[in-house]
Amino acid sequence: MWYNGLLDLSVMQLILVTLGLTHITIISVTLYLHRHSAHNSLDLHPVLAHFFRFWLWLTTAQNTKQWTAIHRKHHAKCETEEDPHSPVVLGIRKVLFEGAELYDEAGTPETLERYGQRTPEDWVENRVYSRYRMLGIQLMAVIDLLLFGVHGIWIWAVQMMWIPVWAAGVVNGIGHFMGYRNFECADNARNISPWGILIGGEELHNNHHTYPNSSKLSRRWYEVDIGWGYIRLFQFFGLAKPKGFRPIAHYVPGKQEVDVETVQAITNSRFDIMRQYRKRVMEPVLRQQKALMDEEIRPRYRSLKRLLSREVTLIKPKEKEHLDTVLERNATLRQIYEKSHELQELWRRRGLKPQEKLQALMQWCREAEASGIRYLEDFAAHLRAYSLRPSP
Repeated sequence: MWYNGLLDLSVMQLILVTLGLTHITIISVTLYLHRHSAHNSLDLHPVLAHFFRFWLWLTTAQNTKQWTAIHRKHHAKCETEEDPHSPVVLGIRKVLFEGAELYDEAGTPETLERYGQRTPEDWVENRVYSRYRMLGIQLMAVIDLLLFGVHGIWIWAVQMMWIPVWAAGVVNGIGHFMGYRNFECADNARNISPWGILIGGEELHNNHHTYPNSSKLSRRWYEVDIGWGYIRLFQFFGLAKPKGFRPIAHYVPGKQEVDVETVQAITNSRFDIMRQYRKRVMEPVLRQQKALMDEEIRPRYRSLKRLLSREVTLIKPKEKEHLDTVLERNATLRQIYEKSHELQELWRRRGLKPQEKLQALMQWCREAEASGIRYLEDFAAHLRAYSLRPSP
């Protein structure tokens, strides 16, 4: 019938087509806007990059420079008053339900000038995509009506809602509010789900904030970044070139000498090193000490396990008071906690020369090996085996 459009699809076919169309939009955002434009972690063939730009003009009215600038500012000012969309500052409800509006408010000329560098400035961007931003989604509405008839109305509506809901709302809101953390980065970013499929891999938000310049968002063996799968597919056809996805830290079994390459390797992989410290030192020592804890403290064992490795700036005052009380009563826990912060000083202190960092790491390893804590001694030996990954 004429009112079913040129394709005359069944309801199930319409649903599948809608999911396919919105999936292309998600992939366009994560590959083109996020990994390619904002973070320069992915090179795209000009034809593929322009397809993504054109598709986003049709389905979101997104401007590459505006999106890129706002996202870069988010990373630069994360969880502060200047963050364009932090649920820590603005509240989860506002970011979740008004994410698109926050993007519009944040797109000031000052933000675009400071953070919008290295974005398209060609004729089609200036004369079409930026000048007639709403024309794209209007054209999409016409296409949907022609292809799908009256069903094109709800298909177009779903397309228009998809990015404001999932990217602007869920990733920016829930991704800084709840979920699990592989790494203790300096902000509240969390992995929403280990399977990054529905939002193109953006579910792995803690991984991304820890390694923002990596084109691969998955970090654990069980995590899935479907965006990385598309990158590999495009790479096979010569349409994409990922950058920064391989850590330079390389573990060399049997290596026993700490050298400058060891310092460079663990500094580059510092978040993963501290995750290993939590697994190899903090958690086993805490299990040993659990039986020795006071009856008052033992019920809060689970929270203590989290606080020992928590980024200091994210610990709340009451949590800090509880942690300090435990550390005052338990010398062993205090020692491994202090050693973790001494290790982090290697990359947090500014102005240290390579040789000074080397001496500091050697001193840290000597003290750890003389601590009398087996897990700490083993971790010092573990650190000695790091070096830089050999050139391919």
